[in-house]
Amino acid sequence: MILIRTLEASDWPTVREIYAEGIATGQATLETSPPEWEVWDRSHTTDLRFVAVTDGGEIAGWTALTPVSGRCVYAGVAEVSVYVGSRFRGQKTGDRLLKHLIKQSEMTGYWTLQAGIFQENLASMNLHAGNGFRLIGFRENIGKMNGVWRSVNLLERRSKVVGI
Repeated sequence: MILIRTLEASDWPTVREIYAEGIATGQATLETSPPEWEVWDRSHTTDLRFVAVTDGGEIAGWTALTPVSGRCVYAGVAEVSVYVGSRFRGQKTGDRLLKHLIKQSEMTGYWTLQAGIFQENLASMNLHAGNGFRLIGFRENIGKMNGVWRSVNLLERRSKVVGI
């Protein structure tokens, strides 16, 4: 069984390791290494970051929101991150995390969630599509990874309860 709880600073070593596993796939992000806690903490919303924990107390994955802008008119818009540890992939952990994040984000007033996903990352594309995200476009050659330009699909989920 998986329990979803708030991500705490003490979770960072494991969360960072799961982030590094995602980076190592070459399909999760343009980042080349996870940041230090202080940098990650400043860039993500403090009230909407969660971990999935097994019965044995092991962190299986994490999710968090990053504001898309500092402008007040975009206060209800954020970018989603969902990462699942390699040993827990394919077990619906990402789905549980994303569903929880969506519910909690709506309870705190977010009306739009965005995701930038490499086209090749079918698992993440399917996860987001299954949770109400729709493809709205792509950013062509938005950044280089190992000297190769990469494009990112843009997905968006509009709340049916906030901002309507």
